[in-house]
Amino acid sequence: MGFSRLLKKASLVGAFFVSAIWLSVAHALCPAPASLPTAQVQRVVDGDTVRLRDGRSVRMIGINAPETGKKGQTAQPFAEAAKRRLQTLVDESDGQVRLRVGEQATDHYGRTLANVYGRDGANLEAQLLAEGLGYLVAISPNVALIDCQQAAERTARQAGLGLWRNSPLQPVDQINSGGFALVSGRVSNVQRNNGGIWIEFQDALVLRIAPQLVGLFDSAMLERLKGQQVEARGWVVDRSRRGGLKPGQPRWMMSITHPVMLNATVR
Repeated sequence: MGFSRLLKKASLVGAFFVSAIWLSVAHALCPAPASLPTAQVQRVVDGDTVRLRDGRSVRMIGINAPETGKKGQTAQPFAEAAKRRLQTLVDESDGQVRLRVGEQATDHYGRTLANVYGRDGANLEAQLLAEGLGYLVAISPNVALIDCQQAAERTARQAGLGLWRNSPLQPVDQINSGGFALVSGRVSNVQRNNGGIWIEFQDALVLRIAPQLVGLFDSAMLERLKGQQVEARGWVVDRSRRGGLKPGQPRWMMSITHPVMLNATVR
């Protein structure tokens, strides 16, 4: 069965069957490279992080799961479901996982960045994305599996699974806090300077593509975004808290780290 037909079938059946349908696709499009090192999981921290017995914390590449209720905060929807599902996948692999460490090997918290596979060779990020238990994220240079992981998320989105049961898209003029978000709005201006490319949504939000990442994008397409409806995803930050907000600038900013984090149909 072709991949497009699998996606169509997945969108027509119940959630109980979608994982099984996706599993064969995960093996076909996200196969584990040969001779990956094996590690023993000590515990599952949340839906996108595991702690290994050797002391390493591993942040899974390509997925951002909802936040669990840490430090007295309320857990986000599907946070506990994502954690439980990852625990099940680890258990089904007898607690052993295989790691493909990213080109950027660690993050600023000191966690190992890696694609994580079960002993059967299936990519765990793709399985979680296909069940709507996390959002696709792409942060260069760790984008080796971006195509298959994007296809996995599309499966869940088309079938309305998990996080996609109700649209998570947030209008840009309703942003009122920082953190990861999917936003949508009409672009009012696009400009380029020494700080990169800036995509503005009136005074509500600005997207920033850093200078070192501009080469990943189709600059001509970006210039045509003015007046277009755009969907973007990433981490929203409050620039007023950094003391860097000038009069007339949007308070909220989101860094765009890869073209898949920005979705627009340009006429």
